[in-house]
Amino acid sequence: MAERQVVIVGAGMAGLAAAIDLAGQGVRVTLLEKDAQVGGKNHQKVVAGQPMDSGPTVITMRWVFEDLMAAAGLRLEDFVELKALPIIARHAWSEHEWLDLFADEAASVDAIARFSGPDEARRFQAFSQEARRVYHALEAAYIRAERPTMASMGQDLGLRGLGLLAGLGPFASLWKSLGRYFHDPRLRQLFARYATYCGGSPWQAPATLMLIAYVEQRGVWAARGGIKALADGLAKAAETLGVELQCNAHVDAILIEHGHAKGVQLADGQKLFADAIIFNGEAAALHQGLLGASARAAVPNTEGLYPRSLSALTFSMVARTQDKPLEFHNVVFQKTPYEGEFNAVFAQGRIPTHPTVYICAHDRGPFGHTLAVTALELRGKSGKTEPAGHTSQPITVPGHSSQAHSERLFMLVNAPARADHQALLEEEISVCQKRILSQLQQVGLTVEPQAVEIGRPQDFHQMFPASAGALYGMAPHGWMSSFQRPTNRTPVPGLFLAGGSVHPGAGVPMASLSGRLAAAALMAHLDSTRKSQRVVISGGMSMD
Repeated sequence: MAERQVVIVGAGMAGLAAAIDLAGQGVRVTLLEKDAQVGGKNHQKVVAGQPMDSGPTVITMRWVFEDLMAAAGLRLEDFVELKALPIIARHAWSEHEWLDLFADEAASVDAIARFSGPDEARRFQAFSQEARRVYHALEAAYIRAERPTMASMGQDLGLRGLGLLAGLGPFASLWKSLGRYFHDPRLRQLFARYATYCGGSPWQAPATLMLIAYVEQRGVWAARGGIKALADGLAKAAETLGVELQCNAHVDAILIEHGHAKGVQLADGQKLFADAIIFNGEAAALHQGLLGASARAAVPNTEGLYPRSLSALTFSMVARTQDKPLEFHNVVFQKTPYEGEFNAVFAQGRIPTHPTVYICAHDRGPFGHTLAVTALELRGKSGKTEPAGHTSQPITVPGHSSQAHSERLFMLVNAPARADHQALLEEEISVCQKRILSQLQQVGLTVEPQAVEIGRPQDFHQMFPASAGALYGMAPHGWMSSFQRPTNRTPVPGLFLAGGSVHPGAGVPMASLSGRLAAAALMAHLDSTRKSQRVVISGGMSMD
């Protein structure tokens, strides 16, 4: 195996994980990234001189990264510093309706009892127990395993697991299932939001997504330097293992010879040959011919067959905030029919009139931050002078205060993935931003942006070609969606897929698992003494 050579195209979380797994087993790995930095969707923007995560902001399933590093003989804590968050998220519906959920389930029970009454708190406990059972039923059969078939799913789950899923209702949506547990419409709305973690609508996503509640209760972490530091840490680990990492390396084509993947050709004409290739990018990019005509056969044409996932409109900003305090993760809901938000995105292809607003207050995390924003920096980004009374001296953001302070905020609202044929207009974006700030004011939070960088679906389409701006691949709509997402293997021998658009799905830990699954399938392919049987990654929360 020491003489085997693998090329990985794309240094997103999946590509980094695959590189570590393969290098840890003695394979020579070349990791090619078209951008100047690693991480893929896990990226940062610099606003008024301040770096901030402007993609994923939530770290869960820490075991994924611990197991990845341990398998290569490394320790996660040597490459990135993580701290657990006592509060999972703060939620608001009005100035007087605020609810915190905690990593400590008992604390959440108490908070819900005060917010919605003791009966609803007991129903939350029952929901949490069910979420735990669903997670443990699906972890080995789906999350840590190569994409299942109907037959393999039934075999892996066994009678008990099949009975559990049947009890949820084989065709039940997450929204319908939550109605069995919560009588308070605010809590049903809160937990229905889990569908958006995978890019879907609660009215169409399967009830099994309730397992996310258990995942969050097992821990949500923040990283020193932001979640981008996790990607950077994995890159350092990969290089420690001997991986050759090349950024600004544009791959024009995957080379296919006699039906087998044999290497890649770079934009400068250079060819790199290998025994196998992992493509960490949008799977649809292969069929669209963006990596050469000969690689199109690796992925079937599914355009129009399955709905695209959500995209997003994001605002990375330095802003003055006051009144209601923020936590690290915050969600502001609207008191309008929740279904209207998803009808707007999926049925009408537009930004919701009354969107749910996610806010990551970077400086409220366990590592804190001190801003040193100068008037020059603010004018350079926003074109306006700084607000009266603003000082260019460093401003320490306290945990809780009604005083106005400058801090780094990342805001996100759901948007349609239509960027391949219709871009969001600047007028639409401006109207949305004004509405968001007004909606925050209505729940008692004043936000005065000083400098803003906007992320649009068309920007994401450009960053991640063939995505149309969809951030999660195909939408997880319908119970069959688990069997429709592209698998890590392709019909082209020697060519494997990894990333959020393939099994087991999007999100930082799931994309990382897809990289590990691709690496495992590749190793089975390289080892001619083994059959290319369905692979399963060891470890997981079930192993505690």
